Amino acid sequence: MSCGCKTSGDSAHSCGPKKTATGCENVNTCGNSYKLSVFDWLSNINNPAPNRCDFVEVRFKNDRKSFYKNVNNIPLHIGSVVTVESSPGHDVGVVSLTGELVKIQMKKKKFSEELALKIYRQANQKDLEVWQEVRKKEDAVKLEARKIAQRIGLEMKVTDVEYQGDSSKITFYYTADNRVDFRQLIKDYAGAFRTKIDMKQIGFRQEAAKVGGIGSCGRELCCSTWLTDFRSVNTNVARYQQLSINPQKLAGQCGKLKCCLNYELDSYLDALSNFPSSSTTLETEKGKAFCIKIDVFKKKMWFAYVDSSIAWYDFDIDLVKKLISKNKRGEKTLPLEDLKQPETSPQSIDLIQENNVDRFEKKNRNNRNRNNQNKPNNSNQGQGGQPQGQGPKKNRPERQERTQRSEKSENPNANSGNQPRQPKPQQQTKAPVEKVKSEANPGAEKAPQSNPNKKKFKKKYPPKKDKNE
Repeated sequence: MSCGCKTSGDSAHSCGPKKTATGCENVNTCGNSYKLSVFDWLSNINNPAPNRCDFVEVRFKNDRKSFYKNVNNIPLHIGSVVTVESSPGHDVGVVSLTGELVKIQMKKKKFSEELALKIYRQANQKDLEVWQEVRKKEDAVKLEARKIAQRIGLEMKVTDVEYQGDSSKITFYYTADNRVDFRQLIKDYAGAFRTKIDMKQIGFRQEAAKVGGIGSCGRELCCSTWLTDFRSVNTNVARYQQLSINPQKLAGQCGKLKCCLNYELDSYLDALSNFPSSSTTLETEKGKAFCIKIDVFKKKMWFAYVDSSIAWYDFDIDLVKKLISKNKRGEKTLPLEDLKQPETSPQSIDLIQENNVDRFEKKNRNNRNRNNQNKPNNSNQGQGGQPQGQGPKKNRPERQERTQRSEKSENPNANSGNQPRQPKPQQQTKAPVEKVKSEANPGAEKAPQSNPNKKKFKKKYPPKKDKNE
C-alpha cells in the first residue's frame, strides 16, 4: 500500500525514514517523513497476543492526530493509509504509531478509550483518488476564502484549509486578535464551496508552525520542526536572563516572544538563587547604594550611590552578603571606593612569542652573531681559506683578496721560490699597464719582488719619460 503522498500512484515509490532528495516530496502527507513523528523503539519486540494493544495513532494534515481502535485486527504498520470513522462520513489518514507506545501516548495526553473511533479498512484505490483530488483544491479554496472574508470586512486571517478524506467537510484554520462573527461568513462559504463548513481558531505560534521559516539563529523554526507544546513566554523570562527588553530582538516570526527564551530559564533561576535580591541597598558611611547590574556568570553585583550614580563598583556576591549582614546589625560599611580592591590581572607568559612584532628579527640577529663567531675558526679549514663542505662563493672577490693578504703577511717568503705564480682573474685588467712599465724599465723584471702587494696600489697610467733620454 502506498503512503499517500504526491507519488503514491507510483508503485516504485518508497518513502524513507528521512526527508531526502530521493525520499518523499510532501512532508504533510508521508507518514515516514512527518516532522512530529514518534520513533517506535519497540517495533522489533513481539508482544503476546492477549496483551496486544488494539489502538493505533493516526495523523492527518499538519499536526492533527487522534487515536483509533483497530476493531477488525487489520495488520497495520507506520505509514499505512487507513480509512477511519468521522462525523460526517469517513476520513483518510496515515498511521503514525502502533504497539505499546500508543498506550503511553494516550495516557500522556489523557485520552479516554471510550471516545476512540473505529478504523474501517485500509484505504483502497478509490479512497486515495478522492483524497488526492480534494487535497489539490486546498490552495485555491484558501485564496477564495480570504477574498470572501476581506469582502465582508472581518478582521481575521485564514491560515490553512483542510478537506476531509471524502470531501464532505472543509475545516478553515484562522487567526484573529478579537472575537469574529461568523454568521454571514459561513453562509457565504457554504454557498461558494457547497459542503459543510467548520471554523477552528489557532494561535499565532501554531500559525508560524504551519507556515514555517528561518529564525534569527539561522536554523528552521523550532515550532515547525520538533516543538510540540507551546508554553507561555513573558517579559520576566528576559529580565531573569539580564536581557534588554527590545521587542524587535526578542520577538519571533509569530510576533510573540521567542520560545527559545524558556530553554535556559531553569539554569538562570538556579544560579540566581545564590544571589541577593536585586533590590538590595547598602548603608555606607558616604550614603546609600543600590544595585544596578547583576552578572550571573562572573557572580558579581554592581552598586552605585543614590546621589551620584555615574560611578559603578562591582563586588563578589560573598562580599555583598557580608555587607548586608553588617547592615542588619545596624553598622554602616565603608564607602564603596574603599571596599573596592584593585584587580590584579594575571600576567600571561607568551611561550610562542606570537605577540612580539620583532620576534623574527631577534632570531636573525642571533644567527648573525653566531656566524661571526664561527668565521675565524673555519677560515683555515679547506682550501683557499674556505670552510670544509662548502663550495666557492660567487661574486665575493673582496673576501678572497683579504684572505690572500693575510696569508702573505704571515709568510712573506712563501712565493719567493721557483714556483710560478698563478695570475688572478682580478688582475687581468692590469696587464697592459704592466707591459708599459716593463718597456720603460727593462731591469725591473730581474729584481726580486719584495712586496708584491704594492702593485695593487700603483697608478694605472704609465710614468712620464725624461726628456734627457
